[in-house]
Amino acid sequence: MIGLKKNNWFHSVQPWIIPILLLALWELVSSLEIVSPSLFPSPVAVVVSGWELAVSGELSTHILASLSRAAIGMLIGGVIGFVLGILNGLSDVSFRLTDTTIQMIRNIPHLALLPLVIVWLGIDESAKIFLVILGVMFPVYINTYHGIRTVDPNFIEMGRMYNLKGWQLFKHILFPWALPSIFVGLRYALGVMWLTLIVAETIPTEQGIGYLATNAREFMQTDIIILSIVIYALLGKLADIVAQVGEKKALKWNESYVKS
Repeated sequence: MIGLKKNNWFHSVQPWIIPILLLALWELVSSLEIVSPSLFPSPVAVVVSGWELAVSGELSTHILASLSRAAIGMLIGGVIGFVLGILNGLSDVSFRLTDTTIQMIRNIPHLALLPLVIVWLGIDESAKIFLVILGVMFPVYINTYHGIRTVDPNFIEMGRMYNLKGWQLFKHILFPWALPSIFVGLRYALGVMWLTLIVAETIPTEQGIGYLATNAREFMQTDIIILSIVIYALLGKLADIVAQVGEKKALKWNESYVKS
């Protein structure tokens, strides 16, 4: 029993070994001044800057602004991608009508549309959210479509033997067995969401983590720039953890998934 507890403790710590080693290496490089501190400040300097911004309330304002953009874009883009994935997964007619167009749009780098989006939507919140919507929509669509189309035909046949049709067949067979693929798309979309937001927040604004980094660049405040990068990384990890928790709860009925 004691050995099992030790093993569980090690497993919980294991994912953080490399980040801690990188942090130690960062501190060592800064302490030895291998690179000028003005260009590569120490972790302590970054933490101090973060603390000062947090105490002033400025940091929370910027984080909430970025979270708001990310959440709205993820919600709208995710719903659009999910609905299109379901429709095209269930209907050959819908697939033939829309998939080619979707794939053509998907293969246009959405971040390359930044100048056009500014012309169309200006520099307010709608431009930033629109870019996030474009970024997250396609991973959700592709994985939802794949999940629906790859459900084992034997399960579908079994459902029909129990007189499951239409909504009942979708609810009890198609959707549950498509969930693993859907969650893969969701987790991938969350990563794209933060990547897109980093670029989107270079559009002139007065709030957001991207604004914090851009403003710091003007004054050569590398500690604030690195702090912004770290915040993006932590928020991305937090979003992935939330998705993993939801995935575990939604798929706790799946024996093979629980074992893995």
